[in-house]
Amino acid sequence: MAILKEGSRPPWVGLAAAVWVQIAAGSAYTFPLYSPALKSVLGFSQQQLTMIGVANDIGENVGILPGIACNKFPPWVILLVGLCLSFFGYGVLWLAVSQTVLSLPYWVLWLALVVATNSSAWLGTAVLVTNMRNFPLSRGTVAGILKGYIGLSAAVFTEIFAMVLNDSTSDLLLFLTLGIPIICLAMMYFIRACTPASGEDSSEHVHFLFTQAASLLLAVYLLTTTILKTILSLNNSISYILVGVMVILLMSPLAIPLKMTIFPSRHKRPGKLDSSSNDLTEEGISSSQTASLLSPISSEADLGSFHEGEDISEVDMLLAVGEGAVKKKRKPRRGEDFKFREAIIKADFWLLWLAYFFGVGSGVTVLNNLAQIGVALGVNDTTILLSLFSFCNFLGRLGAGVVSEHFVRSKTIPRTFWMMITQILMIITFLLYASALSGTLYVATALLGICFGVQFGVMIPTASELFGLKHFGIIFNFMQLGNPLGALLFSGLLAGYVYDTEAGKQQGSHCLGPNCFRLTFLVLAGVSAFGAFLSMILTIRIRPVYQMLYAAGSFRLAQASDH
Repeated sequence: MAILKEGSRPPWVGLAAAVWVQIAAGSAYTFPLYSPALKSVLGFSQQQLTMIGVANDIGENVGILPGIACNKFPPWVILLVGLCLSFFGYGVLWLAVSQTVLSLPYWVLWLALVVATNSSAWLGTAVLVTNMRNFPLSRGTVAGILKGYIGLSAAVFTEIFAMVLNDSTSDLLLFLTLGIPIICLAMMYFIRACTPASGEDSSEHVHFLFTQAASLLLAVYLLTTTILKTILSLNNSISYILVGVMVILLMSPLAIPLKMTIFPSRHKRPGKLDSSSNDLTEEGISSSQTASLLSPISSEADLGSFHEGEDISEVDMLLAVGEGAVKKKRKPRRGEDFKFREAIIKADFWLLWLAYFFGVGSGVTVLNNLAQIGVALGVNDTTILLSLFSFCNFLGRLGAGVVSEHFVRSKTIPRTFWMMITQILMIITFLLYASALSGTLYVATALLGICFGVQFGVMIPTASELFGLKHFGIIFNFMQLGNPLGALLFSGLLAGYVYDTEAGKQQGSHCLGPNCFRLTFLVLAGVSAFGAFLSMILTIRIRPVYQMLYAAGSFRLAQASDH
């Protein structure tokens, strides 16, 4: 694809628009809000309900098709497919729950939820891949921000559900059916490839801090207002005002492109490569060649005719490519662009996949059964639990980006180190759940939300750093298959079976008491321990890669792939 010219749309516009799309893409996290209605209105058992939850996770995370499509089509096409899937999938669920259409078969509803939540894969892939390519030097930060907002989406939808829709499940499904397509249509124009941010603008760091602070303020606001709604009796006018403030906070990232428009920067980028790179572009050198050439690994490995230890400028290297003196190796090294078939045969790929699988698979089991866990342990209104989980999930995702970005640049510590630490914390968390001690439910839910969020915030930039951005869409979406597979094994087959068995002992359709999920929590503690072990092995293996990529701040724009 042609190299974008200077003066193209700044990437901050697309990042601000991506916030809204990410909120829409988080519709899969609303399952705990309408799952009780599926059980009561449609008469499902707990195991049937957990298998419906598996459909929720399969749809959300099976993103191989959007991963392939994002390298062949512009982002607006990917978004268009996503909004159509959302409209038809949630539309069928609304017809069933509102009893507009009676006696829809179980398998129809199962497929409808797969279709509905698969919209999340298309929407999330479109904005994540586009923005990580637009900000190649800040992958961890961008991934943390975007995945943080999708983590907040559950709290956003909970706020709308409680304050605008008056806890009406059918109205919520109708809102998802119509609202998600409207948001995507409104933002479609702004999600596009831009001139990649070079990192030379001194205000860029401030802009990221502002976006992170705005998202944190939104998270605190959502948690506070949800608790107030539960404790106090708020009238409709106040509720609408609170939701209006939420919308304004969601619009806050737009302040950055607005500020850049009103007060354009006079900062001039250093011109070291400008004239030379323009001449070389005319000679037919692609940006992917330039990317691999300037990366710290390939520049050391492929110097060919240059003498060892010679100080070679980036211009000399570019000229060498033009003259054929430097040629890219056929097989990429870790840190360069891998094709999917090249990545899938690497041990690091499967270690990352398995570590992520054990982390998110155990976490999503609790999320899918959060309403039933709360009721079993004596909490009748589980909206606070969901909002708390959403808030802490957001903190984990955002914090993983910020913390891992700091330590990877200052200490070259691989991001997977934080995956290992949080999986150790998950062991403690599941033991807290299993103990069912008074006051531990909210503490355990908060801890699990943070740890669950970190798995996403770490996996995404790690995959891009090890295997490149060129085919990142399909690699990232394959990694996400760990989520539905974990839901199937640990939620559908384990948690649902244990719950129904205990409910049978109590001779009722609902199970009450700690035994409803105790065995499940103990198994999940063991799963997290194994995940932490794999994360430790991966961290040790890839430490030399991070030392190459980030030693002395050597990770540069050139490491990014061609759009």
